[in-house]
Amino acid sequence: MPESRVPSPASGSVIEVFLAFLKLGLTAFGGPVAHIGYFRTEFVERRRWLDDAAYADMVALCQFLPGPASSQVGLALGARRAGVPGAAVAWIGFTLPSAALMILAGWGAVAFGTDAPATGAAIHGLKLVAVAVVAQAVRQMAERLADDARHATILVAGATVALVLPGLAGQLSAIALGAIAGLLVGGRRTGGTPGAAPLTMHVPMPVGLALLAVLALLMAAPLVIVVPDALRIAEASFRAGALVFGGGHVVLPLLEADTVRTGIVTSDTFLAGYGLAQAVPGPLFTFAAFLGSTAPTPGGVAGGLLALAAIFLPSALVLFGFLPFWDRLRAWPPARAGLDGINAAVVGLLVAVLYDPVATAAIGEPRDLAAVLVAYLLLQVWRVPPWAVVVGYGLVGAAVGAAGAI
Repeated sequence: MPESRVPSPASGSVIEVFLAFLKLGLTAFGGPVAHIGYFRTEFVERRRWLDDAAYADMVALCQFLPGPASSQVGLALGARRAGVPGAAVAWIGFTLPSAALMILAGWGAVAFGTDAPATGAAIHGLKLVAVAVVAQAVRQMAERLADDARHATILVAGATVALVLPGLAGQLSAIALGAIAGLLVGGRRTGGTPGAAPLTMHVPMPVGLALLAVLALLMAAPLVIVVPDALRIAEASFRAGALVFGGGHVVLPLLEADTVRTGIVTSDTFLAGYGLAQAVPGPLFTFAAFLGSTAPTPGGVAGGLLALAAIFLPSALVLFGFLPFWDRLRAWPPARAGLDGINAAVVGLLVAVLYDPVATAAIGEPRDLAAVLVAYLLLQVWRVPPWAVVVGYGLVGAAVGAAGAI
């Protein structure tokens, strides 16, 4: 199998890469699809680090692999510009602002608690927004990933499996079902990207195999050793980062199964943090930093950084591990078909988690449902930025809670 060879213009400085991605980390709202658009504007049009053909192939690889596509594209761009150090500082610059905000929010939740009426009402407002955000994600992803009868059927089958068999077992079963069904029914698209330029990053095949072996060993380790309490949040974050297909929002059911259902964090804390994650720029995966900072151990900044590193590590290993095989794999129709089936199934997972715990924990009376419908209208029809809806609902909730306590 040939190695992935491309002329590598690693001619930029580490500082240049860091500052470029820090700017995006401070300003790139809107989720992974929007981030990929920001990257193209910044690095293809403005800075001319690469052309559209090379960028399109880079995006295709990252969308094919599990993990956060926008962060993986950032890693690839940084590596292309300044080698391995460039990949590292690209990730740090893009992730640091939102991670710092989420760890600070988690610290505040632990330090001040959620018992005060204003705080509890603000958290309730964030939970209501989370229902609308996940519903919007389900609709958009279904339109893109299950746009024919066969893949819509896989979507419903995945949701059914996840609802009937809750927890991680149901989610893994749904993903496996999606892969098998995708192979049986065929893909929504076939083949690779004919005529696309190869990626301008060369990873020797032995290095790629070693990285994939490390990923497999880390995934298998919890099956043969007892994970210490201090590393449980890292284990949960690592597994979620390794299994996410189809978009950043799909991390929600995976993290929920390993944190809420295992008692690491409460459902209220989980949903409040997820709602808050919509209000910050940068990758949605920094939600893990919030969970780590609120976990019983190690908690705080250490817990937040541990969970953050754990959830992003699989995406880096799989990205650079697959590079030597990408040219062959992208042209193999069964690989595309299996991925299409997985993508449809994970939308089904999101449907299941939209019901439980997102809607069941947030909607308790008719006015809650009305508030969710208004939030969905603002997001889907009026195109109000998610961060603005989150901030608005949090402030209104806090004001209502404070008024009720008077």
